[in-house]
Amino acid sequence: MIFIINVVIADDIALFRNAMKTIIEQDNGISVTACVSNGKEAVEACQKHDPDVILMDIKMPIMNGIEATKIIKKKNSLVKVLILTTFHENENICDAFEFGADGYVLKDIEQTELVSAIKNVSKGLNVFQSNIFENVRKQYNSKKYLEDTGEKEQNSFGLTQKELQLIRLITEGKKNKEIAEQIFVTEGSIKNMSSKILKKLNLADRTQLAIFAVKSNLV
Repeated sequence: MIFIINVVIADDIALFRNAMKTIIEQDNGISVTACVSNGKEAVEACQKHDPDVILMDIKMPIMNGIEATKIIKKKNSLVKVLILTTFHENENICDAFEFGADGYVLKDIEQTELVSAIKNVSKGLNVFQSNIFENVRKQYNSKKYLEDTGEKEQNSFGLTQKELQLIRLITEGKKNKEIAEQIFVTEGSIKNMSSKILKKLNLADRTQLAIFAVKSNLV
């Protein structure tokens, strides 16, 4: 039996919405239950259709995708929000994750990668392109950020050097297998270390950890 992932597409360009629907429904495991043109309609579609995943653009009229994500996640945290946009400004990325987005990809993503991203997000995995957090890191490590936050020196929050190394690799978007190969431990050890770090910092998942690491100047 094939598990069907129900998807809502939120984008203000009708042609793009229809194209995305055609593309992702080529996979038998995905069904588009609604296409909407702004964030307000996305919130309403969530309440009506209870989708597994929402493909969410950022710049939309009436209500943007980031505000819609905040509202949707507050009402139902089980709905996965995958930001699909042409915008990769650091502020947008940070806001999206802080308000609960589960993934952030750009519209030039390959078809197969988009389908894979939808499936991974539906399983509870966080998905983001490898260059996303690199841009955020540069912003938060800038002189302006240090002045705005008053952060004058790195605070390790009681983390070991091994844990700080793992956080850096996670923030770079590396998968457990890649990390394990790089620091010469098993994937199981990486999972255990990650869980320990999340508990120590009182964070829910790897995305929150990456945002925290950048903001706290740990990487």
